Amino acid sequence: MDTATSIPLPPGTALRHAESAAALRACWPVARQLRPQLAGIDDYLERVQRMRQHSYRVLVAWHGERVLALAGYRLQENLVYGRFLYVDDLVSAEEVRGQGWGARLIVATRQLAAQAGCAHVVLDTAIANTAAQRFYTAQGLANKATRFSCAVPAEVAA
Repeated sequence: MDTATSIPLPPGTALRHAESAAALRACWPVARQLRPQLAGIDDYLERVQRMRQHSYRVLVAWHGERVLALAGYRLQENLVYGRFLYVDDLVSAEEVRGQGWGARLIVATRQLAAQAGCAHVVLDTAIANTAAQRFYTAQGLANKATRFSCAVPAEVAA
């Protein structure tokens, strides 16, 4: 169910990928709302550059040169889903939340997944983030798994 396909883009807005360093820099103020643990813009840009080596891209809702919302994603394959599109990051600027930008980006990632021959769109959200869980359910995504993780002490990782 593509709930946002009937939500048109307002005049002066567009969905397009952030390809240049300048475009990625423009994403930082919105990205940091989702990822405040990052050390700053340089940390963000360095991580995105490394992640790009693994097909990471940032799809952005733009109003002129202003970033309204973004979806960071990558194409992956595993034994659970086969080929799938994984959404690492999905965030709307605080001042435009509730205006349909997240829904538009979910629809766009579904379209990108279909074009890439993927069978699924997959994402994670924090257990405590019930608002996001309600949003994803409303967009037709189902909660099908729980992810477990742990920190690896530096002496073990070395």
